[in-house]
Amino acid sequence: MKKVLFLTYYWPPSGKASLHWPLKMIKYLPEFGWQPAVLTVEDESFMQKDDSMMSEIAPDLKVIKTKSIEPFEFYKIFTGKGKDVQLVASETISKENKSLTHAISLWIRMNLFIPDARIGWYPFAVSAGNKLLLDEKFDSVVSIGPPHSVHLAAAKIAKNAKIPFYPVFIDPWLNIAYYKGQTRSKLTIMLDAFFEKRILKKSRASIFVTETSLADYVKSYPFLKDKGHVLHWGFDDEKFVNFKRLKSRGEAKILLHAGNIFDFQNPVKLWGHIKKRIDAGENIRLWFTGTVSPGVKRSISEAGLDEHTTSLGFLSYDDMIKTLAEADFLLVCAMEKRHFPGKLFEYLRTGIPIIAFGDDNTEVAGIINQSSAGMMFPFSSDGSEFFDKLDTFKTNPEVIKQFDRKVIAQKLSEILEDN
Repeated sequence: MKKVLFLTYYWPPSGKASLHWPLKMIKYLPEFGWQPAVLTVEDESFMQKDDSMMSEIAPDLKVIKTKSIEPFEFYKIFTGKGKDVQLVASETISKENKSLTHAISLWIRMNLFIPDARIGWYPFAVSAGNKLLLDEKFDSVVSIGPPHSVHLAAAKIAKNAKIPFYPVFIDPWLNIAYYKGQTRSKLTIMLDAFFEKRILKKSRASIFVTETSLADYVKSYPFLKDKGHVLHWGFDDEKFVNFKRLKSRGEAKILLHAGNIFDFQNPVKLWGHIKKRIDAGENIRLWFTGTVSPGVKRSISEAGLDEHTTSLGFLSYDDMIKTLAEADFLLVCAMEKRHFPGKLFEYLRTGIPIIAFGDDNTEVAGIINQSSAGMMFPFSSDGSEFFDKLDTFKTNPEVIKQFDRKVIAQKLSEILEDN
């Protein structure tokens, strides 16, 4: 059996959504002739624990954990937060916080940590990877980004071992959505672009989780046309074997957003339309799992929906699936045209009607339409048409079965074999 080393910053018991794709690839790859090992960090600043994910790890899987220099620990001190305070990702990059210390910290993060604030893991990852590949023979290296600094470490390790490496881009690098509205210097952008191009050039093949993202990258880097692949984020069908929709609590209809929601994902007019429906006699509640950014909270409050809103906070993956079963409608907000929110695949698997928002995101709109799962609107819309057409949505299982992560893992094995 061939061996592949995965570099991923996030690993159980972290509850970070970004680890679900590599975790499932690692789980299923042995069925297709590849034995994985994992190189990751001991801890990370934003870690919400999800101990349920530990059961997904095979007992014989080799996992190497190393130290990392975490600038977010200094961020806590500089901004006056307690040492044990749990950081919230949406708040650390929010423009709503007008304090000077936050503004300075944000500028430092956006301009002095290239390509990102996780670059402190690089020396530890390279050292541990070099040692591992001296002791054992591996056939390839796969890196998961963001954080895209992980790709730099993977490239160095692979070069030293003289084996191919495959960067996986869950989100874009140079133009990742959370840079929108932030201040980055020309020098910072130039250096970041240099690293991005170098990684793409040196990779044996590069993997993207959306068709739109690959197409966008090919425009900037035509050489990717012959070595770019799309493997969607997908869902784990095993988690839905016993899934059953539940009746809403009481008589309320529940509109649920699962996962973090940021200021730049705010469907402001939707909140106003929900309030109109409530004022007309409908019993609707908003539920949020994960974190809700300050800007979104303010918009919900301004719409008069505070008493109709419940924030459930961080949930384990299994509890999140159970919570989906209680919803009547599922809300998803694409960050930009290349973004395909990971939770959308779980949404599709539930069969619950989906209301989506995003500007010029033809890929998300296309899959929702093809699967008859719901509707997508621009952020300038209030989404009222969705509620008028609820009876017409019935998700087609034949369309969505291609997104089972076991199917995707097989495709990954074929990419590793062909290259």
